[in-house]
Amino acid sequence: MKIAEVAQLLEKTAPLSYQENYDNAGLLTGDADQTCTGILCTLDATEAVIYEARRRNCNLVIAHHPIIFGGLKKITGRNYVESTVINAIKNDIAIYAIHTNLDNVIKGVNDKIADKLELINRKILAPKTAQLMKLFTFAPIEFAERVRSAIFEAGAGHVGNYSECSFNAEGTGTFKAEEGTKPFVGEIGKRHEEREIKMEFIFPAYLQRQIVSAMIKAHPYEEVAFDIVVLANEDLQIGSGLVGELSTPITEEQFLQQVKKTFGLSVIKHTKLQDKPIKKVALCGGAGSFLISKAIAVNADIYITSDVKYHEFFDANDKIVIADIGHWESEQFTVDLLFDIIKVKFPTFAVLKSEERTNPVYYFT
Repeated sequence: MKIAEVAQLLEKTAPLSYQENYDNAGLLTGDADQTCTGILCTLDATEAVIYEARRRNCNLVIAHHPIIFGGLKKITGRNYVESTVINAIKNDIAIYAIHTNLDNVIKGVNDKIADKLELINRKILAPKTAQLMKLFTFAPIEFAERVRSAIFEAGAGHVGNYSECSFNAEGTGTFKAEEGTKPFVGEIGKRHEEREIKMEFIFPAYLQRQIVSAMIKAHPYEEVAFDIVVLANEDLQIGSGLVGELSTPITEEQFLQQVKKTFGLSVIKHTKLQDKPIKKVALCGGAGSFLISKAIAVNADIYITSDVKYHEFFDANDKIVIADIGHWESEQFTVDLLFDIIKVKFPTFAVLKSEERTNPVYYFT
């Protein structure tokens, strides 16, 4: 198996176009055409993890956090980023990062956290817009089903939990074939009228190229007429954070104890308790203070995240409990998520979880 095949699986799960503009997800070091000897899943690609990968015969490290965020002007080993990159290249180990694109899919990092908290009725906390597009095209009536099926097969037509969604209307199309053309119907130099089906499909923006290619391949016309527009609709499957509910409300103290046990915490930083039951829970793995207002807007009782600054705790404004559980702590189960994604597709392949503790933060208790 090539490293590229693993990358394709990861990018089908969490397309690179879903990453935030500051991010650097994807293959960071290594040759995609190289044969993969083994995969090591980790939260951070540190120098110790690279050594571990070499020791365990893995030439592909899949990390949640990119070891390279900005450009490297020098690679001299003067810091942990440069040292890690040098050792990865020396040992012929590829590093692949799957970061905010995995945060932003509904079955990603936050869903794994919700699993641990046993939340039900889950939804994206802050859905993204401009991730959906609409395709309009036209085909002769007798070829419409062939074209429609090809477009569905390429990934269009999904609306929530429904698939093969389209709108179809019959009408008359006109065209005149000019010199040098090879019209499927009609004659050169004469205007032709053809009964056609106008078809409309919604699709995720990252699939545009393959959907258009499939449509053209299935279409009988020499020149295929189509329009693509960007939609302002929210994509309820893509976005930041997650909100869900406990099956049974519990006290704030009980819930915080549960969080502490589940995530192996010695301490939880939080705002003043509101003396009311916890039912609706909002969460965001990693640094999530940018979603505090969203958590309040959906009437969540508590917001679980990390990296909240002192003044940002004031934003709770006695409307919600904000609980900062630590960055590494909130995302630690991402390693399990990566392992599961790959193991389901490649059940007989060597996929391992890193044994290195990459958390740079320690607590004196």
